[in-house]
Amino acid sequence: MGANVLVAEDDIKQAEIIGHYLVREGHVARLVHDGRTALEEIRRRPPDLLVLDVMMPGVDGLDICRVLRAEPAHAGLPVLMLTARTTEEDLLLAFDLGADEYVTKPYSPRELMARIRNLLRRVERLAEAEQSSRARTGAAGEASGVLTAGAITVDRRRHTITVDGRPVLCTAGEFDLLAAMAAEPGRVFTRRQLLAISRGTNAYITERTVDVHVLNLRKKIEADPGSPVHLLTVYKVGYKLNDRTTTGTSLPSDSW
Repeated sequence: MGANVLVAEDDIKQAEIIGHYLVREGHVARLVHDGRTALEEIRRRPPDLLVLDVMMPGVDGLDICRVLRAEPAHAGLPVLMLTARTTEEDLLLAFDLGADEYVTKPYSPRELMARIRNLLRRVERLAEAEQSSRARTGAAGEASGVLTAGAITVDRRRHTITVDGRPVLCTAGEFDLLAAMAAEPGRVFTRRQLLAISRGTNAYITERTVDVHVLNLRKKIEADPGSPVHLLTVYKVGYKLNDRTTTGTSLPSDSW
């Protein structure tokens, strides 16, 4: 079954080209050309994926991403950003605001579709894993998709995260990263391993992007992000989730 994809691109011709390729691959494409309409459409009928141009009239793509990540109903919406900005600072800002993929202009339609397929596969794999888990355990095993690492609880079936019972809103990439670490609390993950978990082989994303994800997660799950007790740095190696409910120790976050 095809996905419902919302394309927010102010260049009408470019939007139509993207829509053409999406339809050709069996998806439903909805096209909008300004930021305010994009937000209205997302709230009216949430898509499976948002293709979002950064430079749009009214409300730009970065502001849209910021707004969506603050809304519980849309915090996990996969977002692929399109932009002519190519500096590392622009890339990191996009991920800091919650983008899941980042494609720079000019791009080929084939490349863009490959990125879209990558995002949709991640969503499908998550759904298949949850379905498989339910099939193995039956109705009585409903809680089998719940992972616990110290005070952190990750529910893969409901796609939720709590810290000491407090709900935490995360992007799709942040959720994947935290879920993988929560499955093996105490294990040290290298940046390269976490990079593969969060974004696969996207050439635009570097290991520094993992540090940005970790910074954002610490802002959400730590009482004091500068002195983390849940998501810990292992000097010159990577990161791990504390598997204890008591206060852990870690190096300062500037010890990357």
